[in-house]
Amino acid sequence: MLTCADSIKQAAKTLSVNLRQYYTGDRVGDTPGNLPDPYYWWECGAMFNAFIDYWYYTGDDQYNKITVQAMEHQIGDYNAFMPPNQTKTLGNDDQAFWGMAAMSAAENKLPDLGNGKPSWLSLAQAVFNTQQRRWDQGTCGGGLKWQIFTFNNGYNYKNTISNGCFFNIAARLYKYLGNDTYADWAEKAWEWQLAVGLMTEDYHYYDGTDDNKNCSDINKIQWTYNAGVHMAGAAAMWNAVSSMSALGIISSLISDRLRTTSGKADLMVS
Repeated sequence: MLTCADSIKQAAKTLSVNLRQYYTGDRVGDTPGNLPDPYYWWECGAMFNAFIDYWYYTGDDQYNKITVQAMEHQIGDYNAFMPPNQTKTLGNDDQAFWGMAAMSAAENKLPDLGNGKPSWLSLAQAVFNTQQRRWDQGTCGGGLKWQIFTFNNGYNYKNTISNGCFFNIAARLYKYLGNDTYADWAEKAWEWQLAVGLMTEDYHYYDGTDDNKNCSDINKIQWTYNAGVHMAGAAAMWNAVSSMSALGIISSLISDRLRTTSGKADLMVS
C-alpha cells in the first residue's frame, strides 16, 4: 500500500535483497564496484545510488559497507570516477551515474571516507567540473558527447542521458550549495536539449543525435531513465527556488510518463 510506510519499506527490502544477489565485487579476488557480465559499470553506480537511498529512507544500513568500499575503489583519475580500468566503457553518462551516487551520498549524509580522502560532495563536484569542460561548442551549438574518449564507438553521438545526468548533477549541486554557476549550467543543458530536439515541449525525451550531421537527425527511441534524471533535476530546482514553472514541468513529466509507458493515469511501466 502506497499509504503505509511499513509496507513500502518491506517492498524496498525485498527488492534490495534481490539486487544484492547480483553483486560480487566484495568477494575475495573480485573488483569492488564492478558487476559481473553482462552488466555494465554504470549500472553498478546506479545500484549503489539505490542502496544509498534505501538506507536513507528505511534506516537499514546493511549495504553501506559494500557501497562505501565500491565507491572508494572506483574514484579513479581527477577524483571524478574515471578509473583507468574503465576507459573502454567510460562515457559521460557512465561517469555521471557514479557522480549522482556521490551526490546522493552527500545529500543523505552518508559519512565521508575521511583520512584525507575526497568527500562525497567534492566527488560530485569533480564529475561536474570534468563534464563542464567537455561541453562541446564545436557542433550543434553545444552539448555533451556520449563518449569521453575518441577511440570509443559513439564519440560523435550526443545523447540525452549524458546531458540529462549533467543537468541532474548541476541542479542538485545548486540546491545543495546555492551557487548560481550550477543553476546556469543546469538551465543551459536543459535549454540546449530543447533547442536541438532531444526533448520536446511536452517532455518526450529521445535517445540522441549525430553531431556529424550537426544534430539534425534525432534518434527518437525513448527510455524511461531519460525522463527520470530530468524529473529529479527539475525537482531539485523547484526545491531550490520554488519556481512554479519547475513544478509544472515535474507534474507534466509524471503525467506524460504515465500516459506514454502504460496508457493509464495511475500506472508507470518500463
